[in-house]
Amino acid sequence: MIETITTLFSGKSGIVLLIILGILAFATLIVSVLFRTKTSQELKDRVYSWWIIIGAFILGAMLNNTVAMFFFALISYLALKEYFTLIPTRRTDRRIIFYAYLSIVFQYWFAGAQWYGMFIIWIPVYLFLLLPFRQVLIGETQGFLENTSRVQWGLMMFVFGLSHLAYMMTLPAVAGHDVGGKELVLYLVVLTELNDVLQYLWGKALGRHKIVPKVSPNKTVEGFLGAFVTLSALAVAFSFLTPFTTLQALAAGMLISGAGFVGDVVISMVKRDIGVKDSGHLLPGHGGILDRVDSLTYTAPLFFHFTYYLYY
Repeated sequence: MIETITTLFSGKSGIVLLIILGILAFATLIVSVLFRTKTSQELKDRVYSWWIIIGAFILGAMLNNTVAMFFFALISYLALKEYFTLIPTRRTDRRIIFYAYLSIVFQYWFAGAQWYGMFIIWIPVYLFLLLPFRQVLIGETQGFLENTSRVQWGLMMFVFGLSHLAYMMTLPAVAGHDVGGKELVLYLVVLTELNDVLQYLWGKALGRHKIVPKVSPNKTVEGFLGAFVTLSALAVAFSFLTPFTTLQALAAGMLISGAGFVGDVVISMVKRDIGVKDSGHLLPGHGGILDRVDSLTYTAPLFFHFTYYLYY
């Protein structure tokens, strides 16, 4: 046990994890001492939930690759389940939804086995062709296009998109560098979550002009630009977790910030369409799983292919 903990918090990734835990401990102390009113309960809930999120991420994703496959598959399952709970479905759709859940097992098995050819086409090609045909065999013609599209979209976002995190974990160390998949996943997840926090802070401090008022009223131009610039600088600062040059790290930061924003507002659009504020109540102060992984559905595949193109 001691050896496992020592290994977990050693090396470059271990230093970053210790810094994150230190910042979270400081934030917990601040909200516990300075924010004692009932109106600050949401802020406290958000901070306390971060302990659960970060603890689950460290134990699930950072210990070893086998556990990481199960962990990210579970995240995909919970996100997809939450999505199917929100969207309108019929009794006849249950068989299609069952196949959607079943596809998670294969998608993450392909990722764990580093079978790139199947990983990259299993959902976009095979499931895309199979599920409509299964719908045809069921024989319910009403709502065929709407229901097939909803299931396909959920699979692409919450299974295919997020599974890039799992495949990234299996990437070996880049030649001439001592960093590989584990460090790249940590780099991506930390920057994606920081982007959300920075958009919130910059928006609160300077936000005047709403950027997509009908979709996400709290998002502002100032919040987006502040986060974009700050995160680009942080991407360079944390580039010791990657094989990137300074220019590549700067490009990665801009990619993650821009894609994270788009992922966030796209999921917000889904929630507005359905008529809910949060996708669930699993994480007090944050909402549901979708509220926490919305940005990752865009940043994970884009950052994966950015890195894969440059170094693998």
